[in-house]
Amino acid sequence: MADLTSLLAFRWSPRSFDPRAELTRAEAATLLEAARWAPSVGNRQPWRFALGHRDDETFKRIAVNLPPAEQRWAGRASALLLAAHPRTGHPFAAYDLGQAVAHLTVQATALGLHVRQLTDFDRPGLVADLDVPDDVRPYVVVAVGQLGDPLSLPADLVAEETALRHRRPLTELVLSCGNAIQ
Repeated sequence: MADLTSLLAFRWSPRSFDPRAELTRAEAATLLEAARWAPSVGNRQPWRFALGHRDDETFKRIAVNLPPAEQRWAGRASALLLAAHPRTGHPFAAYDLGQAVAHLTVQATALGLHVRQLTDFDRPGLVADLDVPDDVRPYVVVAVGQLGDPLSLPADLVAEETALRHRRPLTELVLSCGNAIQ
């Protein structure tokens, strides 16, 4: 493997969050600052966020709109973040939002936190429950927290949680390898 920074090499997306760990206001602010400083086309910064800390109303409203299978572990996260973008006026808004969430994820890793992103959730439910403006599209929910005990998860998730990480080889990802990766 190439010599990656440890922030990327050791980043992973757990379900096993520590249900006692709290996300401090300073950590939350740092994560949102990292997202704010992400590159965007024409510096439009089309991202919008709703952040809920465990047990507050925003967290509960986000959690209830997750599928039951995800609710089994997501409630242990220290925070749930809805990441959204405007529906119109910016053809690269989803790409830019992805950049912002990636920056937030790397910053979380630098803080010793973990992130898991979810794209399966009740979008209309979240729009209604969080009073999201009509011109904003909820795109991803991000669970943030400290790593917990994987053996505390429901039995059907333990094997997946403790399995080795795998990535496709570059030869499958690079359209024209040539000498680019040799």
